[in-house]
Amino acid sequence: MIPIFDNDRAGFVKRVRRDGFLDDKKVYDVVSDIMMDIRKEKDAALIRYTEKFDKVSLLPEELLVTKEEIDMAYKQIDKDLLSVIQQAILNVASYSLKQKEKSFLWNKTEGIKIGQKVTPLRSVGIYIPGGTAPLISSVIMNAVPAYCAGVKEIVMCTPPIIDAARIVAANEAHVTKIYKAGGAQAIFAMAFGTETIPKVDKITGPGNIYVAYAKKMAYGYCGIDMVAGPSEIMIIADETADAGFIAADMLSQAEHDKLSVSSLLTTSKQLAEKVIKQISIQKDKLKRSDIITECIKNNSAIYIGKDIMECIDILNECAPEHAEIVTKDAEFYSDFITQAGAVFVGPYSPEPLGDYYAGPNHTLPTAGTARFFSVLGVYDFMKKSSVIQYDRTELEKAYKSISLFAKCEELDAHANAVNIRFEGKKDE
Repeated sequence: MIPIFDNDRAGFVKRVRRDGFLDDKKVYDVVSDIMMDIRKEKDAALIRYTEKFDKVSLLPEELLVTKEEIDMAYKQIDKDLLSVIQQAILNVASYSLKQKEKSFLWNKTEGIKIGQKVTPLRSVGIYIPGGTAPLISSVIMNAVPAYCAGVKEIVMCTPPIIDAARIVAANEAHVTKIYKAGGAQAIFAMAFGTETIPKVDKITGPGNIYVAYAKKMAYGYCGIDMVAGPSEIMIIADETADAGFIAADMLSQAEHDKLSVSSLLTTSKQLAEKVIKQISIQKDKLKRSDIITECIKNNSAIYIGKDIMECIDILNECAPEHAEIVTKDAEFYSDFITQAGAVFVGPYSPEPLGDYYAGPNHTLPTAGTARFFSVLGVYDFMKKSSVIQYDRTELEKAYKSISLFAKCEELDAHANAVNIRFEGKKDE
């Protein structure tokens, strides 16, 4: 049974917030050992951990998915699914290209040029989980923006028992190499490089708590997109909402993981009761009902608020991964939602629309990190460099000011670097 918090804001927030989810010392120690082994033993450690965790024995030369395996995957995949994958890639690419930033050079005055150079990363690694829910959509969401950014080498690691759809999606999304490696060991293989898997400049993609810890530890040796936790949805609804729709949307996130969070904020107690009834009816018909039951029991909640603006205020405090607003004047109220990974507006914009098809990325910040992280995009696969060019006349106008700054900071070598150009060398 989902608990109802009737004007108990503190109780509701405590139930659904997931701050500090990476506080497990045992997991940290395990992942730390994996990191040290991969750095030291490279392929040998990767293969050993693959056998230990995935129960698959591989030789180094078997880590790379071959052209023959890719060709076989195309023969095995359902043709209708292939068409859907191709359309989803087109949708994501069309949206991603609109995010692409351009270099600029500003002729500020005669003799001064300043600007910004935008270049794609040289190589990225994307991690795609396997397990009970192989996320072929995550292949698209991570690879397509990288390709649109102009990244030349897109490496994918995924657990070694790979379904045809994951392979085909990767090939369609212009992944350059696919490796049979999963878990924290795959993250470190991409971060540090092995004899077989190349070192990359940045790693993106979802994963379990071990993968999350590994990405956090790898940061600094390479870039990462974010440290993501269990999936979450927070829905704001009023008396006009369809209880069946709301329940279905809550269940769509509950099936991800028993640690997922599904919550509802509403101004209508009657709607809340109908949603609880609908959840009970719908969940028993779903394949992952055991996972859903655990999520509903431990991590789900409903809040009854005095008005929509109070509900929005609570949502912004929690900063969920997915926010839905299903109310009268939903588009108007959506403007006030400022702390969420993605915002779905109205009864016909369910969260799975964003997961698979609409175009915006589904790799989103979780556990309150939408306060400072953004949705994955083309910009995550590009870097910016400043461009500064002064001629002699313009530097001569500015050098005494620069020298004064440097001397104030007691950095006389900085001062000398500009003074020497106009006052002669100090050793002459």
